[in-house]
Amino acid sequence: MLCLNYFMKSIVGVFETFSAARHAAESLTAVGVDPQSIRVLAPGSPEEAWDRVPVAETEQPGMGKAVGGMVGGAVGVAAGAPLGAALASLLLPGVGPIIAAGITVAAILGAGGVAAGVAVGKSLENHIFSGLPEDEVFFYEDALRRGHAVVIAFANDDEQMEAAGRVLERDGAESLNAARESWWLGIRSAEKEHYEAHHEDFQRDERTYREGFEAALRPSVRGMTYEAAFEFLRKHYPSASETCFRHGYERGQAHFARVPKQ
Repeated sequence: MLCLNYFMKSIVGVFETFSAARHAAESLTAVGVDPQSIRVLAPGSPEEAWDRVPVAETEQPGMGKAVGGMVGGAVGVAAGAPLGAALASLLLPGVGPIIAAGITVAAILGAGGVAAGVAVGKSLENHIFSGLPEDEVFFYEDALRRGHAVVIAFANDDEQMEAAGRVLERDGAESLNAARESWWLGIRSAEKEHYEAHHEDFQRDERTYREGFEAALRPSVRGMTYEAAFEFLRKHYPSASETCFRHGYERGQAHFARVPKQ
C-alpha cells in the first residue's frame, strides 16, 4: 500500500516495505527534493536497522556499523552522509519501536553525531511528524503499527511538490482519503452496532459520529475526557457540541486506549 498526502509543502508516502520506502525517498531526490528534508520511518529495533539500511548505494546492508555506534538508542554519522546513513531508534507512543533513517535524523542528532545522541529519543518523538496536519498523524502511526514504512519529505515550492507527487503516484500512490476510508470500513460495523444499541440512528449520524471518533485520535487530546478537551474541539469542529460527536469522541478515546503501545 502506498498513501500520498499534501499539506502545505509536505509529501507523505506509506509503503509495504522499508526497501520500497527508501527507493521512493531516493526517487524524490531525483526531482530536486533536498535529501535533508526526507526521513524514512519503519517499525523495528535498532539491531534490525543495521541490517536493513545500507550506508550508500555501493555498500551492502549492515555496513552502517562501520560509520556509527549505538548510544541511548541513537546512531550518529558525519554531516553530509548519504540518505539512509543516519539512524535512530525510539519507542513511539501508540506505535512501539521504530527506526528513522535519513540525513534529517543526523540534523536532529546534531553535528556531534553519536556523542549527541543521549536525548535523541525524546527529540525524535517531538519532531517525527512535525509539519504534518495533526488530524492525520494517527493514520501514519497506524501504518507503522501494521508493519508498513513511511516516507516524509518537504518540497521547496508548489512546483516541486507536484513533481514529487507525480513520482509517488507513478509508483502506485493511494490518496490518504482512500486509506482513511479503508481504515473506517474496518471498524464501522462495530461502531454501528454499538451506536444503534443505544437506540440511535447511525445512518443519520455517522458523519458527525465519525468526526468525533477521529478527533479523539489527535495527539493533542489523547487521553482527555470530552469535557477537558471541549474548548479545543469546538475550535476545530463546528459539530463538537452535538451529542453524536461526543459519543464518537468517547468511542475514539476508548479505541486508542486499546491500541497496543509496544
